[in-house]
Amino acid sequence: MSVIVRVAARGEGVTADGRHAAFAAPGDTLTKDGAVIPGPHHQAPPCRHFPRCGGCQLQHIDDAAYAAFVTDRIAGALAAQGLAAPIRAVALSPPRTRRRATLHAEKGGRLGFAEEKSHAIVDIAECHILAPELFALVAPLRGLLQTLGLKRRADVHLTLLDQGADVLVTGLSAEGLRAAEAITRFCLANNVARFAVDDGLGPETRWEPDTATVTLGGVAVPFPHAAFLQATPEGEAALVAAVSEATAGAGAVADLFAGLGTFALALPAKVYAAEGARDAILSLKSAANRAGKAVFAEHRDLYRRPLTIAELDRFDAIVIDPPRAGARDQMPALAATACKRLAYVSCNPSSFARDTKILCDGGWNLDWVQPVGQFRWSTHVELAARFSRQ
Repeated sequence: MSVIVRVAARGEGVTADGRHAAFAAPGDTLTKDGAVIPGPHHQAPPCRHFPRCGGCQLQHIDDAAYAAFVTDRIAGALAAQGLAAPIRAVALSPPRTRRRATLHAEKGGRLGFAEEKSHAIVDIAECHILAPELFALVAPLRGLLQTLGLKRRADVHLTLLDQGADVLVTGLSAEGLRAAEAITRFCLANNVARFAVDDGLGPETRWEPDTATVTLGGVAVPFPHAAFLQATPEGEAALVAAVSEATAGAGAVADLFAGLGTFALALPAKVYAAEGARDAILSLKSAANRAGKAVFAEHRDLYRRPLTIAELDRFDAIVIDPPRAGARDQMPALAATACKRLAYVSCNPSSFARDTKILCDGGWNLDWVQPVGQFRWSTHVELAARFSRQ
């Protein structure tokens, strides 16, 4: 028999001698015939749909083991690049706090997450990750989609905004008076901030009595359809706190891949914000102008036109929050800039570690890493890190 010592990147338990076992937690015992004997960190999954539902992969491990998994993912990615850094305690979001998610729907009324490694839909009757306001929409949405005559698979994008839930259904046209009336009834009955459909030609808003906004840094920002938003309020707060600490005292800050302004609007500095998504940067620009914030927002594709060394040298600190692929094209200039402080926010430890290697080879020091577990019970890991140089 062997003892499970860690959880691998895809969620399976691993013994010291390299044996893998699905749904095993650290401290479990793996017998010679492959059976798993639960140990001190093995818990009963709270949701009836686990493990069939692909929304979660790690409900069978307790919070201590999950935090260790998040930390190990980051440490392992850095070690693969020959690097190490102080890693802080994980900021773990509580259950039922996810404020954005994409569910799948199909003819017949099934609505939920897809099964793990499958296109089959789990018709969810409970959910321990979604915010209650979003889960409360699931049953009414089933009825609405049946009334609208859903004929093919559709995706339902849910986001919790200042005014209530934002609903975007892609793969649905919903034409005619009967459909319009059904949508209106649904929105009135369920505190929906906005309802839109997209049959392939772009989102078409069918309900939005007031401008749909999300508050970032105390500023109400118009929310484009299916725009990026940090998954939980707690996760956002942890990332903003880490970025604020890393850039404290800076008079001028560059915010690269700024999105809607999660960091740009929260920092007490003059901020240059660059973002490649036109709808996001226009929302940030209008919100900052209305609030009187010292934010200069530029529509700029940082993969095709990264900031130059001379441009970066103008700033006291830099914030970068790239997509999962990282920021390989921006790294050479960042490695060579005279700026002395950098906050890096990442949703992929592997691309973060690759970019960190470039920065460290350029003379930067990785001071600390703050892990953030916004996607509770999943294998998805986020972090914020501070770099400095003399």
